[in-house]
Amino acid sequence: MICTLMRRLTAGAALISLAACTVGPDYQKPPAPVPGVYKEVDGWKPATPKVAASGQPWWSIYDDPVLDGLERQIDISNQTVKGDEAAYREAQAIVAEARAGYFPTFDLTGSATRSGGGPGSSSGSTRGSSSFSSRGGGGGFASNSFSTTAEASWSPDIWGSIRRTVESNVANAQVTAADLAAARLSAQASLAADYFQLRVEDELAALLQSEVDAFQRSYVITQNKYNAGTSAKTDVMTAQAQLENTRSQMIAVGVPRAEFEHAIAVLIGKPPAAFALAQGKLPREIPVTPPDLPSVLLERNPTVAASERSMAVANAKIGVAIAGYFPNVALGASYGQESSFLNKLFSSASSLWSFGLTDVTLPIFNGGLTAAEVRAARAIYDQTVAEYRQSVLTAFQQIEDELAASRILEQQAAVQDRAVAAAQEAEQLALNQYRAGTIDYTTVVTAQATALSDEETAVNLRQTRFVASVNLIEALGGGWSANALPTADQVETESPPAPAVVAAATPSTPAK
Repeated sequence: MICTLMRRLTAGAALISLAACTVGPDYQKPPAPVPGVYKEVDGWKPATPKVAASGQPWWSIYDDPVLDGLERQIDISNQTVKGDEAAYREAQAIVAEARAGYFPTFDLTGSATRSGGGPGSSSGSTRGSSSFSSRGGGGGFASNSFSTTAEASWSPDIWGSIRRTVESNVANAQVTAADLAAARLSAQASLAADYFQLRVEDELAALLQSEVDAFQRSYVITQNKYNAGTSAKTDVMTAQAQLENTRSQMIAVGVPRAEFEHAIAVLIGKPPAAFALAQGKLPREIPVTPPDLPSVLLERNPTVAASERSMAVANAKIGVAIAGYFPNVALGASYGQESSFLNKLFSSASSLWSFGLTDVTLPIFNGGLTAAEVRAARAIYDQTVAEYRQSVLTAFQQIEDELAASRILEQQAAVQDRAVAAAQEAEQLALNQYRAGTIDYTTVVTAQATALSDEETAVNLRQTRFVASVNLIEALGGGWSANALPTADQVETESPPAPAVVAAATPSTPAK
C-alpha cells in the first residue's frame, strides 16, 4: 500500500512537472562603460616591466624569498580569509537548503499509549478494553492504543519559485567566492605593501646610521680645529647638534618599523609578540606590471566579478516575487495502522490511508503586497546594475591612478637620483674646503643637511613606487580570473571547495 501511494504521488508530481514553467526574466549581463585603452599607459614604456611567470604567484616578480615565505602564510593563517572561506561554505549550504524544496518530504510517526480511569469515570463504561480491580476492591478500566503512520507531502514548483531561489542562492555563493578571492588578494597586497614599507624603514635606518658616522667624523674635525685655535666653539656645538639630531631621527625610525612588523604578524595570523622580521634591504628593481586591454579587467578583478554576480542574485529574486501571483498546490499521501492491541497493529483490518490534494491556494487579494514585492525586486536589481557599473568605473580609476603614479614617480626618481649625486658631491667639496679653512662651518652644515634630505627623499620615493607597483597589481586582479569561480554544478554539489580556500599544506618556515 505504501508503494502504491508513493507511485500515485510520483505520477501526480510528473503530471504537474510537465505543466511547470519558470516565471521572471532570465539573466543577461548588462553592458558596462569600458574604454578602449588606458589613458595613462599611452606612450609610456616602464623601465622594468614584468609579469609573473605562468603558475607563479604575482609577488614572484619582486624576487624576494622572505616576501614569498610570508605571502604563502596568508592562505593558511589569515583570519579574514578564513572567515570569507566559511561564508562561502555557508552559501553552499543555503543552496542545498533551497534545493530541498524540489523533493517531497517523508515522515514516519508512531505512538503507544495506555490510559485508564476509576469506577466513576464516564469512560469506564465505554472504553474499557480490559478491567481490573484496585486493592480497595473498586472497579476500573484501562485501554491501550497503538498507531504508526507514514506520510508524504510535496509542493510542486509549478511556477519556478524554488528554481529561481536556487538560482539566486547559487549566484550568491559565487558572490561569496569572489569576495573570498578579493579578500585574499587584499590581504596579499596589504602584506606586500607593509613589507616594502618596513624595508624602507630599514633603508632609512641604514642611511641615517651612515650619516651619523659621517657627522661623527665632522664633529671630530671641528673639535680638532677648535683645539688648534682655527675655528670657533660654535662650529663644535653646531656639529654636535647635527650629530645628535641625526641620531634622534635614526631612533624614531623604530616606531613605524615596529608598526609595520606588527601589521605583517596579524596578516599572517600571528600575535605580534610571536613574530620578528630581521633587518633587510629593498629589492633592487621596482617592476611595473603592464596592464592588459581594459575589457579584460571585467574578468580579472574579483570585486567587479562579485558585483556582477550580485546582479544575477537580484534578477533571480524578481522571478521569486512574480511567482507570488500564481496558485500553489500541495499533494499529500499517508498510510497508517491503528489498533488497541499490539499483536493486531499490522493487520489489514487496522490499516488507514489517504491520498490527494491537501492544499490549493489561489491568491485573490492581498492589498497589493505581491505587486509591491515585484516592484521592490526590480528596483533592487536596478540598484545592483548601477553598483556594478560603478564598481567597473572605480576599478578603472584605480588602475589609471596607479599607472599615472608609476609613470610619474619613475620620472621623478630619475631626477631625484641626479639631485642626490649632486648634493653628495657638494657635501664633500664643502667639507674639504672647511678643512682647508676657506669656508666657515655653516656652509658645511647646509650642504650636509641638503644631501641628507635628498637621500631621504630618494628612499621615500622608492617606498611610494613599490606601493604603487603593488596597488597596480591588486587593481588588475593579481592574475585571478572569473573562470576560477565555482560553476552552478560545483556549488550545488558542494564540490570542489571554494577557490583559494585556506590551504591544508604545511606552512613554510617564517622569516625571522
